[in-house]
Amino acid sequence: MFDPKSFLASVPAQPGVYRMFNQAEQVIYVGKAKDLKKRLSSYFRQQVDSVKTRALVAQIASIEITATHSETEALILENNLIKQFMPKYNVLLRDDKSYPYIFISGHKHPRISSHRGPRKHSGQYFGPYPNAGAVWQSLKTLQKIFPIRQCEDGFYRARTRPCLQYQLKLCSAPCVGKISDEEYAEQVQLASLFLSGKNQQVVEQLVQKMNVASEQLAFEQAASFRDQITALRKVQEQQYVSGEHAELDIIGFAKSGQVAVVHVLFVRQQKILGSKSYYPKVPANTEPEEVLSAFLLQFYLSGGGGQQIPPEIIVPLSLEDAESLAEAVSEAAGRKIRIIAAKRGEKSQYLSLAQKNAELACDSRQSSGQKMQLRYSALQLLLGLSDDIRRMECFDISHTMGQATVASCVVFDGEGPYKQEYRRYNVTGITGGDDYAAMQFALDKRYSRLTDDTKIPDIIFIDGGQGQLNIALAQFEGWTHQKMPLLIGIAKGVSRKPGLETLIIGDSGRQLHLPGDSPALHLIQQIRDEAHRFAITGHRSKRGKSMTKSPLENISGIGEKRRQALLQYLGGLQGVLKASVTELSSVPGISRSQAEKIYQACHNK
Repeated sequence: MFDPKSFLASVPAQPGVYRMFNQAEQVIYVGKAKDLKKRLSSYFRQQVDSVKTRALVAQIASIEITATHSETEALILENNLIKQFMPKYNVLLRDDKSYPYIFISGHKHPRISSHRGPRKHSGQYFGPYPNAGAVWQSLKTLQKIFPIRQCEDGFYRARTRPCLQYQLKLCSAPCVGKISDEEYAEQVQLASLFLSGKNQQVVEQLVQKMNVASEQLAFEQAASFRDQITALRKVQEQQYVSGEHAELDIIGFAKSGQVAVVHVLFVRQQKILGSKSYYPKVPANTEPEEVLSAFLLQFYLSGGGGQQIPPEIIVPLSLEDAESLAEAVSEAAGRKIRIIAAKRGEKSQYLSLAQKNAELACDSRQSSGQKMQLRYSALQLLLGLSDDIRRMECFDISHTMGQATVASCVVFDGEGPYKQEYRRYNVTGITGGDDYAAMQFALDKRYSRLTDDTKIPDIIFIDGGQGQLNIALAQFEGWTHQKMPLLIGIAKGVSRKPGLETLIIGDSGRQLHLPGDSPALHLIQQIRDEAHRFAITGHRSKRGKSMTKSPLENISGIGEKRRQALLQYLGGLQGVLKASVTELSSVPGISRSQAEKIYQACHNK
C-alpha cells in the first residue's frame, strides 16, 4: 500500500514534475506543479470533490518526482513525459501530423510547390495551411495568375521544348528560355507578395507594368498584365474572411460527455487560411480548463505539426496557468507569445466562429459515436461474445489481371476506424492473380512476428468466401498466443449487391445472413468497404507508378546525368526507344556495352 504521509514528508516545495505509477509499474499520470508539496498534498486530502482524482488516487502504488528550476521548465518536461508514456489519466492529443506549406524554392528559376515536413531547403515558406486540399486549391489559383513552374526539378532540367503547361498559359517555360530571367523573377516576387497578403500592392505593380507596356505599344504584353489584374481582383472577391490582425491562432472548445473537441482557426496574412478540429483523448470527469491547458501544451510544445507559432493565441476560457503556458510556448518559439481570452472586438468575433465550429464538430462526433456504439453492441450480441469488442481487423486484396497486387489491413478500435494502424503490403513471390496466396502472404506479414499481445484483434474479417477463410484458418493453426481472434469470412451474394453478404464464422463453417437494416451488418460493411478502399487506392498508386516510370530508371550504371544526355541528344524518350545500339552508343558518355543494356531494357529483352 502506498503511504502518502511518509512520501509527502520528503517532497520539496519547489517547481517540478511528478509521475504516478500503478501496481504494474505503469505510468498512469504525469503532472507539473509550481509547488510540488502543495500540489501532491491536494491529492490526499480527506475530502476530494473530483471523481477523476479519487479514481486516480485509488490506483497509485508509487510516485516519482523531478524538481526543476522554474514552472516553465516543468511544463516542457511534462510535455516530453506525456509523449513518452501516454498515461491513462492524462489528456492526450493523438493527431500529430505535420501541416502543409506553400514553398517557393531558391533556384535560379524558382519552383512553387506544396511542402510538408522540416523546412531545411532554402526558399520561402507560406502557411501553415490546415490541410493538403487548401494548399492544392491555392496552387491552382496561383497557377492561373502567375505563370511560375510547378514541375519537379528532374522534369524541368530534361526539357528541350515547352510542355503542355506553356501551351495552356499556366507556365512561362523558363526551362527553354521563353521568358527572360528578369521577367520570371518579377513574377516570382509578385506571387510572394500575393501569398504574404499584399494583394493591393501586387495589383498596383501590375497596373503600372500594364501602363508602361501600353505606352510602348506592346499591346500583347499589356493584355497579359490586364488578364492577371482581372484574375487577381476575382480572387480578392472570393477571398477567405479577412481582418486587421496579421497572425493569430483562435482556439474554440466544446465538450459533451466523453467527447471533447478543440477547433483551431488559422489566421495568417490578415485572412483565415482555414481551420481544423482535434479530438483529444479525455479521461472521464476531466475539467474543461485541464483539457484546454493540456491541448495547448502538447500542440505548441510539440511543434504543432510543424506550424509557425503566431504572436497571439486566443482561447475561450481564462486559464490559471496561462502565464506559465505562454512562457513555455515563448521559449519554444524563441519570441514573445501571448495567450489571452478575447472579450470584444475582431478577436472576439473570430473566437465566436471557432466556438460555433467546435460545438458543431462535437455534436457530430457524439452522434456518430452513439451510432457506432450501437453497431458494436449489435455485433457483439450477434456473435455471442462475452467481452466488449476492442479491436477488429479486415483484409482485402486488389490487383489488375494479377499485376501490381496489393493487400490491405484496416483496423477498427472501440470507437471506429483507427487509421494510424492501417497497413498495406506489396505482395511478391506469388503467381499473378492467385488471391489465396496473396491473402496468405498478407496474414503472414501481419501476424508471424507479432509480439505485442495488445494488438491481437478480437475479430479478423476476411473479404472473401470459404476459400479465403480456409487460408486464414490454416495460417492460425500454429498460433502460440493466449488470445485467439475470431475469424470471419465475408462472402458477397450472387448479385454482389450490398446487404446480401453471407458471414462464415470461423472453423465451424456456420453461415449467417443478416437483414439489410441490421446495425451489425452496417458495421461489417463499413470495415469491409474501408479495407476495399484502402487496398484499391494502394493498387492504383502502384499501378500508376509502374505505368509512368521511365524504362531508363532501372538500368544499372545509367544515372541522372546519362539519362538526361540520352533524352537531349536523341530528342526525348521516343527517340531513345527508336534508337539502335549504334545510335545509342554515339551519345556522349554512353559506351557500347551500356548502349546494349539500354537497348535491351527499352525493348524488354
